[in-house]
Amino acid sequence: MKIIAVVVTYNRRELLKRNIGCLRQNTPLHSIVVVNNGSTDGTKEWLDEQTDLRVIHQENVGGSGGFYTGIRYAFQEGADWIWCMDDDVFPRPDCLEHLLPHTARPDAGILAPRRLMEGKIFTNDFRQVNLTNPFASMYQDKLKKQVVNAPTEICGTAFEGLFIRREAVEKIGLPNKELFIFCDDTDYCLRAVLAGYKIWYIPDALMDKEKFFSNDMWKERNRKKKWKRFYQVRNAAYLNHRYGRNWAVKYLRSFNAVLGYMLTVLLTAPFTDAYRFSDLAKFWKAYTDGVNERLGKY
Repeated sequence: MKIIAVVVTYNRRELLKRNIGCLRQNTPLHSIVVVNNGSTDGTKEWLDEQTDLRVIHQENVGGSGGFYTGIRYAFQEGADWIWCMDDDVFPRPDCLEHLLPHTARPDAGILAPRRLMEGKIFTNDFRQVNLTNPFASMYQDKLKKQVVNAPTEICGTAFEGLFIRREAVEKIGLPNKELFIFCDDTDYCLRAVLAGYKIWYIPDALMDKEKFFSNDMWKERNRKKKWKRFYQVRNAAYLNHRYGRNWAVKYLRSFNAVLGYMLTVLLTAPFTDAYRFSDLAKFWKAYTDGVNERLGKY
């Protein structure tokens, strides 16, 4: 079995080093592919010194563009299974060992490990998807509200240890690189489920997830938070429109959400610099771009 790991990174060199160190302990990996999304913090220079990695440098095309590139490369290299992750998760030495027995499940298109943050279970995985009720979340029966100690079928997980069967990639294609950030993993999981594959959550396969950053990195993260909201609105609207099974889910669910953001702008713009009144038009554009499935980088 040929297993290729795909790691997408952007300006988190020290986290990437830790991630690669963990992957080097997992066997039987055939190779590790790192997609560097235009990092400017010395990541490129460090990667170029590593002789056991396959490195792809490209401009910053977001997480979705990174996984598009990495999965395409691994698929072209003949991988039977492709192990995808961001640079801020750290698989334990036996993580892959616990995933491998479940590759024998004929219905498994994707396997998902259990993530831990400071020793506590961290999950945004969900077991059901709501495509009919516009007044309820798309994500239903979330694992974070449950005790799960055995392999469990789910409908969605994150690109944080996603283990994908080659045949699933053949059938559903590559991640949608136009999403840039947010919802690309949900979109990919929905495509797999709708194509007839099952996604199995494997609680014995453990990986740790970085919690927060230094004070400087935290300030930088908050500074960028606003522009990320536009992608969240647009991509959620895209998902609801593409997969919703009635007009209310296709249009109303995301409309309700964008109204909440616009109300936040109206209430906070006079008193803080977090939002400006000009952001009203940006949020509306994000919504209309989503329901019209106009994607790309803002």
